[in-house]
Amino acid sequence: MLTTTEIKAIEHEISLVPHKKAAVIEALKIVQQQRGWVSDESLGAVADYLGMSQAEVDSVATFYNLIFRKPVGRHIILLCDSISCYVMGYRNLYAALQVQLNIKFGGTTTDQLFTLLPNPCLGCCDRAPALMIDDDLYTNVEPENLKEILAKYT
Repeated sequence: MLTTTEIKAIEHEISLVPHKKAAVIEALKIVQQQRGWVSDESLGAVADYLGMSQAEVDSVATFYNLIFRKPVGRHIILLCDSISCYVMGYRNLYAALQVQLNIKFGGTTTDQLFTLLPNPCLGCCDRAPALMIDDDLYTNVEPENLKEILAKYT
């Protein structure tokens, strides 16, 4: 079941596109913003509301790497693994994150605070390596800076 808040936000998005189904990505983002992730039940509710099959909505949800189909931590860490970041120290950064958070890609810390995900590009190759936590972009990140960066989110 979609909440009144979700329906209102989805209706706004529908008003911006020529066809109801074209609002599917925004509808999924709205549900995720309200609930933290998109469960099978939520996906079904979006499908019903937009007049789509669950398979159609699921194919959209699973295509976009920032639609979460399982529970995630309160803060999402996206570590850029593009070639520029890779060359500029991605491996050391990833190793340091694994040690500090005790998780690998796709994992969530035991306190449910962080989920660590790879990201193919954060668009700042000239300032690699880069990572993003929620909406905050960090560039030229060195492993020794991680403790200070992560402390901002605890």
